[in-house]
Amino acid sequence: HIGVAFDPAGPTFRHEAYEQYKAQREETPEAIRLSVPIIKDIIRAYRIPILEVAGYEADDVIGTLATEAGKQGITTYMMTPDKDYGQLVSENVFMYRPKYGDKEFEVTGIQQVKEKFKITSPTQVIDMLGLMGDSSDNIPGCPGVGEKTATELIKTYGNIDYIYENLDALDIKAGVKAKLVADKDNAFLSRELGTICKTAPINENLSDYKYKPQDTQNLARFMT
Repeated sequence: HIGVAFDPAGPTFRHEAYEQYKAQREETPEAIRLSVPIIKDIIRAYRIPILEVAGYEADDVIGTLATEAGKQGITTYMMTPDKDYGQLVSENVFMYRPKYGDKEFEVTGIQQVKEKFKITSPTQVIDMLGLMGDSSDNIPGCPGVGEKTATELIKTYGNIDYIYENLDALDIKAGVKAKLVADKDNAFLSRELGTICKTAPINENLSDYKYKPQDTQNLARFMT
């Protein structure tokens, strides 16, 4: 099975929750905008399904299909270098980072996610994002709480809910505790924004994504 997901034009449900989501990003360069339709034509010639859902990011489409395939016992690879996808990794679902420059390809499973972030479960990646935010997506997190501190807090206390329910009693440095108190709303909002949706309205009939023979005639024309 195979599919290629694209972000749709226009806002997503995350923009509705937080107007500033990805607001810092510059407009897509014209060269890329002009290339995307050609890329899609080539993908179609390979007879690979193009997956795109209005109001949902490519991450959500991938999360939905990868989770469904994993439940069915299908070994599934999400081709991405994005650390956010660590939250989706399960017994049958892996991240596959393509070879880049002098770095070889990398397959990441449950154990690798746990070791990389020093956490006990891949789902805790979401709580880490809630605290540390993600500058690439303009997710605020708790300003001043970086990856190291967020990792330590989640490793020690499990999740954001437990931290805030017991904040007064926990052995957390006063400076960090003050930041957590000041940005409590941002922490929960950021966790929501960083959570990849597993219920995007996409066709989940996996047989429709089975690999098909490519359209060699059209592919030859495109390559020429």
